[in-house]
Amino acid sequence: MTRALVVHPETGRRTRGGARSGETRLAEACGLAGAIGLEIAHACAVPLRAARPATFFANGKLEDLKALIDTLEIGLVVLNAQITPGQQRNLETFWNVKVLDRTGLILEIFGERAQTKEGRLQVELAHLTYQKSRLVRSWTHLERQRGGMGFLGGPGETQIEADRRQIGERIVKIKAELELVTRTRALHRAARRRVPFPVVALVGYTNAGKSTLFNTLTEAQVLAKDLLFATLDPTMRAVRLNANATAIFSDTVGFISELPTDLVAAFRATLEEVIAADVILHVRDIAHPESEEQRRDVLAVLTSLGIDVSGQGAHIIEVWNKVDLLDDETRDAVMRRAARGTDSTPAIAVSARTGEGLSELREVVAQTLMATRRRVDLVVTPQEGELLAWLYARGSVIERTQMDDGSVKIAAVLGPEDMGRLDRRLGHAGHPAGEPV
Repeated sequence: MTRALVVHPETGRRTRGGARSGETRLAEACGLAGAIGLEIAHACAVPLRAARPATFFANGKLEDLKALIDTLEIGLVVLNAQITPGQQRNLETFWNVKVLDRTGLILEIFGERAQTKEGRLQVELAHLTYQKSRLVRSWTHLERQRGGMGFLGGPGETQIEADRRQIGERIVKIKAELELVTRTRALHRAARRRVPFPVVALVGYTNAGKSTLFNTLTEAQVLAKDLLFATLDPTMRAVRLNANATAIFSDTVGFISELPTDLVAAFRATLEEVIAADVILHVRDIAHPESEEQRRDVLAVLTSLGIDVSGQGAHIIEVWNKVDLLDDETRDAVMRRAARGTDSTPAIAVSARTGEGLSELREVVAQTLMATRRRVDLVVTPQEGELLAWLYARGSVIERTQMDDGSVKIAAVLGPEDMGRLDRRLGHAGHPAGEPV
């Protein structure tokens, strides 16, 4: 097992409106390192006034860390920051050990966790995009030449050019394969729309308890551990909310502060399930000391996906998980806050481990879904074939009866936008405005 030194550069800066303590950020970095089985020989927060362009740290701190690395026989330094390729190369040369920054560490975790072909493709795409930016002056064989094919018998392409070209070709191929995945997911979503089952997506900071909640609600067997990024590959299951409502629940990858942009882009095919969801459950570890800061990080990622998190355009329910870990006084305060909600977002306090609050959660999800979807009953004449096709394309047809005169009596479920389109299409000519599902 590789002995690792975890270093958190403490700049004292604020992140997305919330101050994170150096201790919790260091603890998170240790959790990330432990997630790939590293033996953490030592962990420390290092004050950093300003990052040096060449070596990130000042000379004195470089020497101090060098002495620590040699004394503890460290084989890998995990730096809880994003560094440039040049800084990484210089640090590795000075310390004579491998250096992994925050982005590289998260990519390593994702590489170990991905189980499906799609997940592995997404991780490889993010890793190659990251690696391509680190070819400049970061490898030892860049001056080697391959045989030339020029008109005058020139030296040919350098190794770095060949490596960059091969990486670029592989990136193009993976993107093409992921495009097929995106189209397949779109077809699956279209197929689900023909069944009156809306989609509820679970999102949240990594290790907030999404998979435990998912397993409890769906009786599935998704990996649920006290481990950062335990879930990468999405899983979907149908859940009976009450006597009148069933929904498809989707468990998704956890988010984290400063989530690499390449990862968000690579996992966009997966995250499209969140974008297309009828309701989003934002699962929070309410017992975590920085639960509010984690909330801001999750909302920032959702915003980057184009989701309106203001509470006006998206139906988001906050699930305050792990109330069983709170003392009585804190628990009472959390329950009172949950009753008020967060901004315009409703909040439900639960324990996915004990099952507390899950009945209320099911009912709130069912009510939210009913508020967004309407059932319409129409009689479509043989001359209105275009309207019939539109109902099948835009809604979920749940009943169809063929009439003797060739007309079709049809019952369909539509979302609010399509209900408005249907009203405009029919000109409000005596047709029902739609009943709650």
